[in-house]
Amino acid sequence: MAPLVPRLKDQGYSRDLVAERRRWVENQTGARLSHVGEFSIASEEMRGNIENPVGAAQIPLGVAGPLRVNGEHAQGVFYVPLATTEGALVRSYERGMAALTRAGGVEVRIHGNENRVAPVFAFDSVGAAAEFARWIPTVDTRLKEEANSTTRHGRLERIEAFPSGRDVMVNFRFFTADAHGMNMIVKAADKACRWIMANSRARHYMVFSGLESEKHASGFLFPGGKGKKVTAGALLPAALCKAYLHAPPAQFTELWRHTIAGHIHAGAQGYNGHYANGLTAMFIACGQDVANVVNSAIGFTSFEQTQNGDLYASVTLPALTVATVGGGTGLGTGRECLEMLGCAGAGGACKLAEIFTAAVLAGELSMGGAIVSGEFVDAHESYGRNRPREAAMERAGSDGTEQEAADSPGQGDCGPQRVR
Repeated sequence: MAPLVPRLKDQGYSRDLVAERRRWVENQTGARLSHVGEFSIASEEMRGNIENPVGAAQIPLGVAGPLRVNGEHAQGVFYVPLATTEGALVRSYERGMAALTRAGGVEVRIHGNENRVAPVFAFDSVGAAAEFARWIPTVDTRLKEEANSTTRHGRLERIEAFPSGRDVMVNFRFFTADAHGMNMIVKAADKACRWIMANSRARHYMVFSGLESEKHASGFLFPGGKGKKVTAGALLPAALCKAYLHAPPAQFTELWRHTIAGHIHAGAQGYNGHYANGLTAMFIACGQDVANVVNSAIGFTSFEQTQNGDLYASVTLPALTVATVGGGTGLGTGRECLEMLGCAGAGGACKLAEIFTAAVLAGELSMGGAIVSGEFVDAHESYGRNRPREAAMERAGSDGTEQEAADSPGQGDCGPQRVR
């Protein structure tokens, strides 16, 4: 049997023991981990975030902006960090941000703020399950007492029963303050479940049923209840659309009409161009639980042409799961990027959600503009290749002037734009 990764003394979090484990991996695999070994995070601070540490992965970090946000929690101009290796991504989001800021900013509102876990209880018959489902609302107060006794930060808000055959799924909805709080609410729900087992005819329970949609996409996310339900919208004058996004509003609505049919045929959950692109980059930069991009990237984008011929664009994210305390939010670069946005620590999660949602709208506008103007492939050739300088020279010709066409005003998906 192949050897296990060495645990080492006290689980091996000191700098020397991390290096020892890294050398062991090098000997086992033949790889050289010189970059992995160059990290600035104090290795002891990794405890609770990772096991068997050998160093840190490094991802390029860019910044996009200015992005003006007119929210209830985020107000002002922000410069947004994005960690990615996808060329053209940062420049594309920046183009959308510039257009939105020039238009006066993005109006953002949070409609819901809760997380959920949905244990499932098994019964001997359909009748027993139905009786249980009717009983659950009558013990709401006691279940809140049981659940809330396990945490100072979380709060059980409401409970819903969903019978299925002779099983019943019980959806516990929690307020989690500035934390993602999944571990916290699972512990709280489990305490309530133990009280249920002692006071009902349930044969047994499992703390997860799948109904909670934790880290997977589902239609159940649209009513909200998995993080923050957030909507962002902005009115962009037609002249500004043409100057920054290289397309009139009518082309955006035409894009919407054609591609929403494709989403329906594909059986997609919701409608969007690339929420996951920007969210993943922002999640990595800001120390978020990146796997929650799966549920956070569910949503709906809308492009509408107004009676005056302008463009109203909006996005709705029903399950945006972000935090400013706990997890990786206090660790190294994650903390620094949250500080860049003024969101680090307690009281910052709603502000972060509004900024992220405004940034997502910027990404949808820029990608939409690139598609309808025919610049999408062109931009990725200029910014997304491993040799972008050579690609630009190819586009500019062989006269040696290095006139980078994609960077000239009005060219390419993401280059500096005309200002009018």
